[in-house]
Amino acid sequence: MKKYQIYADQHWLGVLDGDPRAVALYRRHYSCRNPKVDYVRYGFSGKGESMVLITADCLALWCWRKVESEGVYCSVFHNEGNILSSELVREADRLAWQRWDDKRHFTHVNSKVVKGDGKCFKAAGWRKLKGRTKKQNLIILEMYPDWGNEVESDIEL
Repeated sequence: MKKYQIYADQHWLGVLDGDPRAVALYRRHYSCRNPKVDYVRYGFSGKGESMVLITADCLALWCWRKVESEGVYCSVFHNEGNILSSELVREADRLAWQRWDDKRHFTHVNSKVVKGDGKCFKAAGWRKLKGRTKKQNLIILEMYPDWGNEVESDIEL
């Protein structure tokens, strides 16, 4: 049996990896490689510790995955609703920091698919790194809980 914790903030609700409502949203996300896979049975968050969040209206999805050496990775963010995306990003950050203290948050954005190169993350205080991922040439964005003390000199605003 899967273990999970209940997470609730202003908009987000925690669900199990593989929750049918979350899977339906995930299948519409650009990173879903094979929509025919039984994600309800097997989940979509990947290996390791994760936190899957959906909004109460089931129109937005977020998935955090802890990556030991790098921090906490936002592997999926998909918003089809009217809630401001940057507000959802800030709330997801708070929930992740409640669970994983002082861990760096990061994500990769495919600029060929996503308009604005992660604009909603930037509006929530995230910063774009100068480099990109090696394999897929994706934009790297990151956030720290105490950003003012940890800004790196190679970060492009």
